[in-house]
Amino acid sequence: MPTIRDISLAPLGLKRIEWVRDFMPVLDALEKRFIAEKPFAGKRVSVCVHLEAKTARLALLMRAGGAEVAVTGSNPLSTKDDICAALASLGIEVHAFFGATPEEYKEHQRRTLEFCPHIIIDDGGDFVTLLDKYPQYATNLIGGCEETTTGISRLKARVRAGTLRFPMMAVNDANCKHLFDNRHGTGQSVWDAIMYSTNNMVTGKTVVVAGYGFCSSGIAMRAKGLGANVIVTEVNPYRALEAAMDGFRVMRMDDAAPIGDIFVCATGCKDVITKRHFERMKNNAMVANAGHFDVEFNKDDLRSLSTEVFDRKPFIDGYRLKDERIINVLADGRLVNIVAGNGHPAEIMDMSFAIQALSAKYIMEHGASLENKLYNVPDEIDREVALIKLEAMGLGLDRLTPEQEAYLNGEF
Repeated sequence: MPTIRDISLAPLGLKRIEWVRDFMPVLDALEKRFIAEKPFAGKRVSVCVHLEAKTARLALLMRAGGAEVAVTGSNPLSTKDDICAALASLGIEVHAFFGATPEEYKEHQRRTLEFCPHIIIDDGGDFVTLLDKYPQYATNLIGGCEETTTGISRLKARVRAGTLRFPMMAVNDANCKHLFDNRHGTGQSVWDAIMYSTNNMVTGKTVVVAGYGFCSSGIAMRAKGLGANVIVTEVNPYRALEAAMDGFRVMRMDDAAPIGDIFVCATGCKDVITKRHFERMKNNAMVANAGHFDVEFNKDDLRSLSTEVFDRKPFIDGYRLKDERIINVLADGRLVNIVAGNGHPAEIMDMSFAIQALSAKYIMEHGASLENKLYNVPDEIDREVALIKLEAMGLGLDRLTPEQEAYLNGEF
């Protein structure tokens, strides 16, 4: 039986799924192929990704390929109850609802793995970690795919420690994922969510972006485009130089704290903003997180400085400090773009989930010959997705002549 909030929400969820379908042409092309070929016939797939309309398209694509599919969310505040209901009404096994307690959230993930999948699609390494506790659910497991930067970091640590027990595909590192999803998807969706939830100006504000990787550079770029004065903080000297040469001010968080109006963290690390920074922030400064886990700024530190924590408006909590300053925390410190907004645009997730689907197919077909390691997405998969996307967008691509190929290969 599914674990959902309200099946009566299914009609609304179905409408939202149909809306995104029109803007995900790569998945549409793969669906036609999967229906004909049934590459996942007789296999079970468990999915742990932010459970909203675009993810529903991925789940339905896997089912179109012949798989039995079970899904859960990768964040209790990003789950959309209408999408859960819609998928359940279509016969997908769903274990998720919005606002689950930490105990309920873990139970939803456990039940999705109790499915004993052949393939897992993971976000942040949650499934991989849970399988340590429930190894019996990995009886049929061939391997899986990881969606996020944070998840890749956790998997690399497992490889170094020798504790990865099955092959995984680094979907996040594919060109058609991180070049577009991380930079352009995160960049747009973070500001969509911040502007919608606050209804405040970005133009003229001082925005402090922690980090300058693919996600955070996208956030900085979009803030600059909206007219903000952007400061970047970094620990990596190369990325700091890149930010400076891209036209951003680069400084330590200690120096940025007193002058920032909006702070956005996207580093994949913890305690980027701590007590000493909160103590120096302006009244009504806003703090948001775009990293996978809600640890990038230390809420315990902020709470210890506060005399009151109060609900200001949906997805915004006010922390009143002893000197009456208020620090505004967006989306409870969780992923602001998916908790307080609609997540990445459908056109972006079209490519990311196409990489997921084709990588899952690759793992299924080659898993028996793969070692228990983290593998890059094969270039032919990456390139195929890019070519389908270009065609769908009506864009032309030059082709190398045999002579040009020979020249590039050093045959002068």
